[in-house]
Amino acid sequence: MAFQNYPAPSFKALIPLLVFVFTFLGAGIYLNDFYALPSPIAVIAGIMVAFIIFGQSIDSKIQTLLKGCGDDKILTMCLIYLLAGAFAAITEATGSVDAIVNFGLDYIAIQYVYFGVFIIASFLSLSTGTSVGAILALAPIVVGFADKGDVSLSILCGALLGGSMFGDNLSLISDTTIAATQSLGCKMSDKFKQNIKIALPAALLTITILIIQGLGVTTNTAEVISQDYSLIKILPYLLVIGLSVIGINVFVVLLLGVVAGGVLGIGYGDFTLLESTRIAYNGFTNMTEIFLLSLLSGGLAALVAKNGGIDYILNKIKGFIKGKASAQYGIAALVGTVNTAIANNTVSIIIVGSIAKNINDDYGLDKKETASILDIFACISQGLLPYGAQVLMILSLSKGRLDYLDLISNTWYLYILLIWTLLYIGVKPLFNSKEMSVN
Repeated sequence: MAFQNYPAPSFKALIPLLVFVFTFLGAGIYLNDFYALPSPIAVIAGIMVAFIIFGQSIDSKIQTLLKGCGDDKILTMCLIYLLAGAFAAITEATGSVDAIVNFGLDYIAIQYVYFGVFIIASFLSLSTGTSVGAILALAPIVVGFADKGDVSLSILCGALLGGSMFGDNLSLISDTTIAATQSLGCKMSDKFKQNIKIALPAALLTITILIIQGLGVTTNTAEVISQDYSLIKILPYLLVIGLSVIGINVFVVLLLGVVAGGVLGIGYGDFTLLESTRIAYNGFTNMTEIFLLSLLSGGLAALVAKNGGIDYILNKIKGFIKGKASAQYGIAALVGTVNTAIANNTVSIIIVGSIAKNINDDYGLDKKETASILDIFACISQGLLPYGAQVLMILSLSKGRLDYLDLISNTWYLYILLIWTLLYIGVKPLFNSKEMSVN
């Protein structure tokens, strides 16, 4: 978002933003549940404080709030959320999620179970845009695998967590991808192509490790379970992924995905035409929290920016920036720190997005690269948090058979991604400078 005629940079202007963060954080700690307090309510607390402490007239503050809520990028983000919600609801109702899971299970030999869980979790999360959804669908099955032989539950769950975060980070309909690309003003397809350059090498090394770890695994039973699924029901996901990668407008892609899922569901008798419209609407309502969060966060960011809060953060960060690489490290550290505080990677990106955009423009960074880094470090910090939803869900579904240290010590992907991304940021400028000197 672009705002003009700011006053001098001011720490006081950050107080409403801090109220939002600490309200959300405090409620999570007190209630031992970081999702107990709806995040839009925490944003409203920040907005109320902004109206109290800022000096403009009530009318002026309302106008600033509405301009922030009505920012083009914010509204675009919100509309994409609605379509993504409809797509997720329709494809779930057709049984597409079950088709992906069962298809994968039919082709996994026991010695490749670690690698297989990573791949299935990756594709499911990539297709549905949610790591939490992938974990919910797969965790009970993964825990069951541990009873089939000398299979390590900690390695299985580490593969599940890593694969889910890999797919979510790359997904074109993920909340984090939508937030990162809209904050930086770049195309989702461009961010995907850039993101995969960083994430894929980390995933391939992770897969290598998981294959090696699975070579000695044997099973106690020769029982083969036949899985019931139709490959045709995976087609809506393949359609959305394919069209998005080649650069088709995201609204067109998601609309076609919804229509394709609806046609399949009606054709298979999963629901009627009228029921499909209700399912799509339920998908809209499933996105209510993130929709309102984005809208209200845009308004809060406008109030904070107009009173010098964003400039204050930028000035502090720029004191540590010596070039493009350190600018990207600064963005990575900022989003990782915010996510550690509030345990929500989408909210973290929304909070940091406008600051990242300013740094990106001031230092001439690549928008799609910055969006990728923003998403990657929110993903890494979220996946490693002991109080993050993904980790808590896996530990809960393991029914006491797994503890946090066992899980996180086997989540190879997140560690490899962290090291690889840090190296990528640091080494890339060296190659660029060599190319310039040769030219």
